Order: sequence, then C-alpha cells, then structure tokens
Amino acid sequence: MSIFNRLFTWGKSEANAAIDQIEDPVKMAEQGIRDLRKDLSKAMEALAQVKAQSIRTKREGQRYRDEAGDYERKAMMLVQRGQSGEMDGGEADRLASEALTKRDSAIERATTMANEIGKLDGMTGQMEANVQNLKSQISKWENEVRTLKARAQVSQATRKLNQQLANVDSTGTISMLERMRDKVQTEESLAEAET
Repeated sequence: MSIFNRLFTWGKSEANAAIDQIEDPVKMAEQGIRDLRKDLSKAMEALAQVKAQSIRTKREGQRYRDEAGDYERKAMMLVQRGQSGEMDGGEADRLASEALTKRDSAIERATTMANEIGKLDGMTGQMEANVQNLKSQISKWENEVRTLKARAQVSQATRKLNQQLANVDSTGTISMLERMRDKVQTEESLAEAET
C-alpha cells in the first residue's frame, strides 16, 4: 500500500511541477482583475437596485404622508359640516372618526416607510463604500500588473543579452582581429613594395 501512496505523491509532485512551468503569473493576474471587474459590475448593479428601492420607498412614504394629510382635512371638514348643520352631527362625527382612523393607519405606514428608508440608506452607504474600495483595489492591481509586465520584459531582455554576451568568445574575437590586422599589414606591405 505504501508504494501506491509514494507513486501517487510522486505523480502529484510531477503534475504540480508541470503546471508551475505552464502557468504565467501575469496572465493569471490579468484574469484575476477581469474577475474583479465582473464582481464590480455586479456590485454596481446591486447598488443601483438598492438605490431604486430607496427612491420607491421614499415616494411611497410621501404618498402615505399626503394621504394622512388628506384624511385629516376630510375629518376637519366633516366636523365643520356637522357643527354648521350641513350634515347630521352624529353622522359627521362617525365619518370624521373613520377618516381619523384612516389617517392614523396612513401615518403608521409612513413611519414604517421612514424606518425602511433609513435601513436602505445605510445599506446604500455601505455598498457605495465597498464599490469605491473595489474600484481603488482594481486600479492599484492594474498598475501593479503593468509594472510587473514591464519588469518581466526588462528581465527577459537582460537575460537574453547576458546569454548573447556569454556566448561571445573573447579569445576568438581577439584572434580574429589579430589575423585581420596581420592581413591588413601584409596588404599594406605589398602595396608599399610595388611602388
């Protein structure tokens, strides 16, 4: 059984070594940034939805406040009609009481909406902070990737240059220059001898 474990471990190590050689850290970092951009897009969409919900809730809360004001005005008008004799006093009081009950219900709903607005505004603030943080991280990492790419290119060029310089045989070059100097001197001597 231990031989199989050893073979399995050896296979894992060889696979990891092969993946390490294939893997390009710059490309992986760029993919990570693309993934973060997708996350940012989703976060922005969620933020827009929360903001839209907040706007709808504010409108609904305002509608309930307006409705409460309308019911209060109706109740006051009914009481005035009852006092002026335009309506039966008992009926006016009963209708005014119903209007005030509806007003209280509308005020309660407006208060509930105000509490919900507070929660949504808190969520919006937190989400905006998270989105800004994500944007700054993406920008920082994009700059880091650009810097690393440039450094990688410089190091590759330097390595190639060093390899080329290492392959230059200084003794071979010097001997070639000496042979060329000898040949030029021989040619010059022959030219002088013919004149």
